[in-house]
Amino acid sequence: MTKRVLCTGAGGPAGINFVKSLMVAPEKFYVVGTEASEYYLHTMLADTKYLVPKAKDSSYIDRLNEVIRKEKIDFLHAQPDAEVEVVSEYREKLEATTFLPSKQAVKACQDKLASAIAWKNKGIAVAKTIVIKCESDIDQAFAELGSPIWIRATRGAGGMGSTPASNRETAVSWINYWRARNVDWEFIAQEMLPGRNIAFHSLWRNGELVTSMARERLEYIYAYLAPSGIMGTPAVQKTVHENTVNKISTEAVLAIDPNFTGIASVDLKENVKGVPCVTEINPGRMFTTSFFFSYASKVFFNDYRINIPYLYTKMAYKEELPKLEKYNPLASDIYWIRHMDTPGRIVKDNKVLGAMYT
Repeated sequence: MTKRVLCTGAGGPAGINFVKSLMVAPEKFYVVGTEASEYYLHTMLADTKYLVPKAKDSSYIDRLNEVIRKEKIDFLHAQPDAEVEVVSEYREKLEATTFLPSKQAVKACQDKLASAIAWKNKGIAVAKTIVIKCESDIDQAFAELGSPIWIRATRGAGGMGSTPASNRETAVSWINYWRARNVDWEFIAQEMLPGRNIAFHSLWRNGELVTSMARERLEYIYAYLAPSGIMGTPAVQKTVHENTVNKISTEAVLAIDPNFTGIASVDLKENVKGVPCVTEINPGRMFTTSFFFSYASKVFFNDYRINIPYLYTKMAYKEELPKLEKYNPLASDIYWIRHMDTPGRIVKDNKVLGAMYT
């Protein structure tokens, strides 16, 4: 029987790559996509498409249930953070299965200050953090953390609300700029982490790691447009085998919830000593480039050993999984090179081994 899956935010890059991962899976899916943008409604790869309100709209859950009933949906995957937040909180009202971390875990992960405190309390490597309530806190940050410091909002994805600041004027002006736009973010200052930018994509069930893979972000799409120099989506990335990354990421997830279930997308950045520090965990949703691992699994092994969207969907349906490697199922130094309006390319040893649009 064909599985009927609903993916929210299906017109954005992360939603598209989730659907593409199911398209290269060894079984057929009927995918229904929803979008809050009337324009991105046209970019999704879903079999059927629906326009829905934004997640914060009071009618959002009711509208999802209308789609679920009409399309006989079995399983719902929420992709953008804003939709993960609302779907998580009101999961009992949804008329389809979800496979999310606990409500408490989602809330803790989506609050960068709360998660940083949890990691510090467990002795996990994390950037030194100071809460900014007033301008004197910025002075304290420079005194304790040195210069430059990293200013970031406690919520949001893709580096939004973040910038390096080398002096007090920059830090104050940055926060005042967002306040002038009536954005109700809270801000923190953290020590600058100058080293490699690493992502750890992992799948969990009741506190047990099912499988994972780490990658290093090397270049970003239009990075020069962001004050921080970091965008949400890399243009060039490669797989890495790092025992320290695997260990720290695993400990970070379990520090949030010892019974963690579902997707944990962990971001890490190296400090001046080369120690990977956890910067955030995106709970319940895929990294934007989840198709990288799904397609690499197909190219190198002709199977789905690290097609995390597919494995995650099977788990939601309570199906048995094959024996999987918990760490490093793909070789190191496999590159995924992509850009706007170009095919993503799998490259190993400077040879293109596969190319598909993302």
